Amino acid sequence: MSDTLTLAAETRDRVGKGASRDLRRQGRVPAVIYGQNKEPASIHLEEKALVKALGTGHFMNSVIMVNGERTLPKDVHFHPVTDRPVHVDFLRISAHAKVTVAVPVVFTNEDEAPGLKKGGVLNIVRHELELVCDAAEIPGEVEISLKGFDVGASVHISDVKLPKGTASAIEDRDFTIATIVAPSGLKSAEGAAAATGEEGDKAE
Repeated sequence: MSDTLTLAAETRDRVGKGASRDLRRQGRVPAVIYGQNKEPASIHLEEKALVKALGTGHFMNSVIMVNGERTLPKDVHFHPVTDRPVHVDFLRISAHAKVTVAVPVVFTNEDEAPGLKKGGVLNIVRHELELVCDAAEIPGEVEISLKGFDVGASVHISDVKLPKGTASAIEDRDFTIATIVAPSGLKSAEGAAAATGEEGDKAE
């Protein structure tokens, strides 16, 4: 389960581009908290504290306590050149609200995947899964076992045992998460064999 993070914030007295630029020069990051049929709250955060929270690797799927309010990060805007955070959107949530979060995928049992033993390559299509779960029980990651998967096999969402209390946000299709593709050497050998076979057919 993802940890609950805490960030201190101050109310923004002024809004607008000019005010936001002034805040950023002071090492602050403008943000807004919205949701639950309440008025949006314009706030600003310490950039260093925000960067530290972002560096945990699970900021976007963690409950963030901001000045005592339980929130879920919905968007972080970064400067296109410096990559510094320039704005954050937080959604107010209740303690046990149903939320949709992007949870990182971790592959296990690679040594028990025949396809990888043959030199196949794991081609990851989705590094995260969109899951619906209780805000108090957001998983930190989803483990996917590769046991038994051979070259050419695909891992679909139906193959995954999701953490208890969670469900895929995408329900209308059995989407692919990863595939095991043949190594280039094996592809070349197969291609050569096919070409040889064709030449043999022509000779006959």
